[in-house]
Amino acid sequence: MDEDTRYEAVRSRDARFDGEFFFGVTTTGVYCRPSCPAVTPRRHNVRFFATAAAAQGSGFRACRRCRPDAVPGSAEWNARADVVGRAMRLIGDGVVDREGVTGLAARLGYSARQVQRQLTAELGAGPVALARAQRAHTARTLLQTTELPVTHVAFASGFASVRQFNDTIREVYALTPSDLRALAPGRAARVARRATPTAGIPLRLAHRGPYQAGPVFDLLAREAVPGVEEVSGTPGRRTYRRTLRLPYGTGIAAVDERPGNRRPTPGAHPGGWLDARLHLTDPRDLTTAVQRLRRLFDLDADPYAVDERLAADPRLAPLVGARPGLRSPGAADPEELAVRALVGRAEAERLVARYGKALDAPCGTLTHLFPESAVLAGAEPHGTLGALTAALADGTVRLDPGADRDDAQAALLALPGLDGATAAAIRARALGDPDVTPPGADVPDSWRPWRTYAVLHLRTAGELE
Repeated sequence: MDEDTRYEAVRSRDARFDGEFFFGVTTTGVYCRPSCPAVTPRRHNVRFFATAAAAQGSGFRACRRCRPDAVPGSAEWNARADVVGRAMRLIGDGVVDREGVTGLAARLGYSARQVQRQLTAELGAGPVALARAQRAHTARTLLQTTELPVTHVAFASGFASVRQFNDTIREVYALTPSDLRALAPGRAARVARRATPTAGIPLRLAHRGPYQAGPVFDLLAREAVPGVEEVSGTPGRRTYRRTLRLPYGTGIAAVDERPGNRRPTPGAHPGGWLDARLHLTDPRDLTTAVQRLRRLFDLDADPYAVDERLAADPRLAPLVGARPGLRSPGAADPEELAVRALVGRAEAERLVARYGKALDAPCGTLTHLFPESAVLAGAEPHGTLGALTAALADGTVRLDPGADRDDAQAALLALPGLDGATAAAIRARALGDPDVTPPGADVPDSWRPWRTYAVLHLRTAGELE
């Protein structure tokens, strides 16, 4: 998009582009999302940015009306397989906070200087600034949805010191942390019904455009492994719950099927969110847990781009019309998904019961974490399962958010006994590749770059096994 096209999106308050770009208003010093309901600024007062971090780096603060930091992430980072796309996925997973820029660069196979140069050239911000913007958003979420002390929020958000936290919040939001907390919608009512410390962190996981929750929850219900996952409730109002292994501890996530917003703004494209709640043993894992849920539920997809391309095909047009916004579920734990794709649900249940790590505090039917690859490789070293788990444990096969998809698939296919269909399923789900087809499927190139979604439409309609 050129800048004139972006300005037209701002003038029409087009929510399709929320998260795809941001705009700053030089007369107010505020940056917004394209659908901001405020009066449209004049063209000569507007600057455009690829990321919130770039807007913040240019001295703009976040709009208090449209909350631009709360929008879904750009779908571009899920689709792209180059170093910038891989870097953005790793930053979203919290790698810079945990391992620094050096750790990020090592995972990408580049020098820290090269990563800095590429990100800055394309996005207007380097990895430190991008991670800082993410920390600010996490801090706002914790301040406005929990009663954690401010000092706890600072370190849980990934800041190295309370002073750094205070300075960043003032710079990004033009408010102190206490003032930002006081502005939380419905704060008085929430404080009045304050829950126990085990109540978890309530979240709204935003998505753009229509969202077909039913097929996603149907798939999760069919695949649910007892002890690790459960789906309860009636269709249309189900809740998916699962355990999470996270960098600093463990977690339990609950996500509701029912949409959180059925009343889109008149003239705007529909969007909304999924209601979720996270129980974490260490709040520093919040950012990582949220990103893993977003990947699992495919919340950063661009349904407009997907549906437009696929609906142009006569075979797919009626399927897209029946299910606009169909999503391709990913994985909360890529290595777990790979093992489950290989062995199936029944065998996965056996592995959990025999080798899974029991939670210190079970929650209902959720009692275990899925066994780690290293544990499985040592316990059952033979056959394809042993080869896969050993390769995952020693890094021969990498499935983290920054993994090169082609390299990962080649490494998977090199394992004895692992077939092309399983490798394709792992690539689509664990690596979030939007353009994967199973071997032998009749899928034309005209469906690129969204063949994963095309196959899902066919399967959901019963036209493909």
